[in-house]
Amino acid sequence: QVQLVESGGGLVQPGGSLRLSCAASGSMFSIYVMNWFRQAPGKQRELVATSTSVAITYYADSVKGRFTISRDNAKNTVYLQMNSLKPEDTAVYYCNARSTRLGDYWGQGTQVTVSS
Repeated sequence: QVQLVESGGGLVQPGGSLRLSCAASGSMFSIYVMNWFRQAPGKQRELVATSTSVAITYYADSVKGRFTISRDNAKNTVYLQMNSLKPEDTAVYYCNARSTRLGDYWGQGTQVTVSS
């Protein structure tokens, strides 16, 4: 069982930056694929970024070059550094831990609003 708690969301002006954190409880954090998803009002949840258990990363085209996912296995934490934010990045951001052997877990989400 894994519990995920996101933090770091908020209101930021276009062009600004935020860093989201997702702290995981439980053991074996390092073997999970860690994902950040987001869901804007009226839209489907979409995958934003992935960090595999060997720290291979993947980004959606819409955030490539602006967002960076990283993980600190010693702290059981995954981060999402978001730079050059745009109004279309406004969404609730969710942390997800996924393992074919151990299961699929979600955080409660953190709101990111990009507006002037």
